[in-house]
Amino acid sequence: MEKTGIFKEFRPVSAKEWKQKIQVDLKGADYNDTLIWESLEGIHVKPFYHSEDVMGQPKFSLPSEHQWYIGQHIFVHDVAKSNKKALDILQRGADHLVFTLPNKQLDLDRLFTGIPMKGSVIYFHLQFLDVGATKTIIDFFKDKNSPVFLSLDPIGNFAKTGNWYHSEIQDLAAVKEVLAYSSPYGHVHVMGAHGSLYQQAGANMVQQLSYTVAHMVEYLQYGLQDTSLPLFHLALGSNYFFEIAKLRAMRWMWASVSAGFGQGPSCKILATPSKRNKTIYDYNVNMLRTTSECMAAILGGADTICNLRYDSLFNKDNEFGERIARNQLLLLKEESYFDEAIHAAAGSYYLESLTKQLAEKALTLFKQIESAGGFLNCLKSGTIQKKIKESAAKEQAKFDAGELVLLGTNTYQNPADRMGNNLALYPFVKTKNHKTLIPPIIEKRLAEGLEQNRLKNE
Repeated sequence: MEKTGIFKEFRPVSAKEWKQKIQVDLKGADYNDTLIWESLEGIHVKPFYHSEDVMGQPKFSLPSEHQWYIGQHIFVHDVAKSNKKALDILQRGADHLVFTLPNKQLDLDRLFTGIPMKGSVIYFHLQFLDVGATKTIIDFFKDKNSPVFLSLDPIGNFAKTGNWYHSEIQDLAAVKEVLAYSSPYGHVHVMGAHGSLYQQAGANMVQQLSYTVAHMVEYLQYGLQDTSLPLFHLALGSNYFFEIAKLRAMRWMWASVSAGFGQGPSCKILATPSKRNKTIYDYNVNMLRTTSECMAAILGGADTICNLRYDSLFNKDNEFGERIARNQLLLLKEESYFDEAIHAAAGSYYLESLTKQLAEKALTLFKQIESAGGFLNCLKSGTIQKKIKESAAKEQAKFDAGELVLLGTNTYQNPADRMGNNLALYPFVKTKNHKTLIPPIIEKRLAEGLEQNRLKNE
């Protein structure tokens, strides 16, 4: 930084001098044992960072024109009600719509009646894989001005359920056919990778990054280069600065890897707070958790952010919970001016260092996956599932020991809290007895065991 004004009165202070001063203030306590901690990713975090920590290293930066937008999920069970809801939430602050379609019975004309197309971005989450139905969606939007993200991801379904929609050959061939059909329409984006699964199952951040990129690379290896933009669905937890760095590292890593497959360096990120650290007891604390996670998504460079209702674990969709979730984002954008603070993370020695370390570690793991035959091969062998379980067990042990704190749950519990009569939804892992080709990757919250014990003792 150029020395101007009062800064001329101060000489530069090296990292070594800062450390020496800290050691004096510690009065004999060991610097490394007292002030350096190790993350679940094996990153040693120091008590301070200096320009020397990032000197000479490449830095990540978002495009200067980058913006973020407020999204909201709509599950399309009833077309008329979903249309009414979409119109309402657009009037009340949502920018982008994220539709979950449970089956191929589509009535797009009714669903989008009155919805302005110009300037709007439409995301789809299809709970099926059907070429004809997907082509119908493309046909509907081919003359519209709205960017559309279809997020076709049979590999994600395979990882989550243990089975393909139809078969590996049929599923990948279906995506290839849809991709070819959409190619004349540059505003229709086909490919997606649901990396949120890995976070919510307990993968550490290095694993989340490498698995999500390797997941998308499987499509490229199959020849499914998307001439438009691939979409990454990512979930964020409560490790604030690490989550900011994770999203930055995601873009950096994708730009580095995709070039080798003839794919453009750009991607879109749809971010949402994780369920893994959310709780049913003292549930209002979930609002604090989702607020900081949305902030991390903004500063990390997410394109669209869909907040999570504070009561989403145990309550059905409701207008109040959705309004609060949407208003959290509106407050960040309109009242806290986070629409103008997108680049606030740029130049932070700590964040630059974290971004680089996460990206490097993830790239190393990605190379190991590729040398082992690729992501699909590692799924089929059970390697990915095993590594995620190991990471989840490590995090769970920290939670159980109280080292990883969830306020109101494993610390400062309210013994008067009663939830047994308030569970409109089952908030725990559901087990299904059916045959699968591979062990599925199962999402699980940290507080589930503790909460089940509390429910029994109410």
